Amino acid sequence: MKPIAIVQHEVDVTPGNFELHLQARGRPYQLIRLHAGDAVPGSATPFAGICSLGGNMSVNDDMPWIEPEIALMRDADACGVPIIGHCLGGQLLARAFGAPVTRALHLELGWGRVAVEDAALAREWLGDAADAVEFFQWHGDTFALPDVARRLLTGPWCVNQAYVIERRGYAHVGMQFHIEMTPELVQLWAADPTAAHEAEAERRRTGGPAVQSPQEMLLDLNPRAARMYRVAAHLYDRWLCGTRD
Repeated sequence: MKPIAIVQHEVDVTPGNFELHLQARGRPYQLIRLHAGDAVPGSATPFAGICSLGGNMSVNDDMPWIEPEIALMRDADACGVPIIGHCLGGQLLARAFGAPVTRALHLELGWGRVAVEDAALAREWLGDAADAVEFFQWHGDTFALPDVARRLLTGPWCVNQAYVIERRGYAHVGMQFHIEMTPELVQLWAADPTAAHEAEAERRRTGGPAVQSPQEMLLDLNPRAARMYRVAAHLYDRWLCGTRD
C-alpha cells in the first residue's frame, strides 16, 4: 500500500489528528519535514494521497519550497492523487488551481463557528454535525475559491472556509481552519507570545471580532476538540475513499 505524504512546514504545526486518524485506520504515511530540510517530492506517483499542513508563512512569501509544493499538487491532480489542505495547505491548493491568496479582512485566532454552504455536499463530507461544531482558526490570509471548486463551508469573518474539487473517483479538499487540532496542539499554540501580540494588534485595528485570548481558547478544550474530531473523522474517511494504492 502506498503511503500518504504529509507535508509539514513548521516544527510546531504537526499533523495532529490527521496522523492519529491514519494510524487508527492502519494507513501508512510519510512525513516530509520541510522545516527540517526535507525536499518536496518531485512526483506524486509514489503516494496514495497528499496532505499539506499549515504554517505561519504566506503563500505569497518568497519561500524556496512554495513553488515546488504547488507543482507537486498539480502533478497529483494530473496523476489522480487526492490532496487535502489544512489552512496554509488549503491556500496552496487554491493557488495550484489558479485562485489568488490575499490578506483576510480579519485575523482569526481561536474557536469559531462556520456555516454549511452546500447541505448535500456537507452531509457527504462532514456528516450532520458541522453546523453545531466550532472549528479552530489560526490565519491572517484567505484563499479565493478556485473555479472548479464547490464551497463547502463559509464563515462570518472569512467567506471561504472549505471547498471540494471533485474528480472522477476522488476529490481534493481545502480548508481555512485547523480541523487537525488536538488539545495538546491548542495548548501549545495558545502559549505562543507572538499570537498574543498579533491578537492585541488586531483588537486595536478592527476590534478583534474573530480573535480569542489564550484563556478563551482553552475553555472547555477537551469537549470542543472531541466534537471537532468527530467531524474531522467523517471528512478524513471520506477523503481516504479516493486515495490510490
